[in-house]
Amino acid sequence: MEVAESKLKSPVGELRLAATDAGLCRVGFPGTAESFRRELAHRFGEIRMIDGAARRSILERASRMLERYFSGRQEDFAALPLDPGGTEFQQEVWNCLRAIPSGETRSYAQIAVAVGRPSAVRAVGSANRMNPLAIVVPCHRVIGSDGALRGYAGRLDRKDWLLRHEGAIVPAVQETLPLGAISGR
Repeated sequence: MEVAESKLKSPVGELRLAATDAGLCRVGFPGTAESFRRELAHRFGEIRMIDGAARRSILERASRMLERYFSGRQEDFAALPLDPGGTEFQQEVWNCLRAIPSGETRSYAQIAVAVGRPSAVRAVGSANRMNPLAIVVPCHRVIGSDGALRGYAGRLDRKDWLLRHEGAIVPAVQETLPLGAISGR
């Protein structure tokens, strides 16, 4: 698989983007280039990092859209070609996430119902965790049934920031987390 990659500075830290000829395949938070490429190889098999016109065009388009998003404009990523890989169930969950409007949230249980598997709340959480396209496939918009922020592979402080940036209602008991306040996930 031939993949091109780029980086984008953002208010939530540097993002790493990758694209195949079919579409954007990765938007991730900071990590080493080696770990980023290992994750891509795990999903796609052997990869070669090669720029190409189609891949470069997708990366440039995604970067412009993300820059507009971070500048506060409502951005609809629906027209962006994606190549996330994943299982059929993961793709169902990710498609459901893409339907959550900016500024709104859904619970893991609501997503499980929406994909026709109401008892699969944990599987929905797992699919969220495996989402390779942070922000573009907005897994940050999924919260606990009690309204609390729950897990986010990009760290809870980023999830908090993204939800506030979008104007989502964040529970009053949830204090704003300064970016970088939580270590680890």
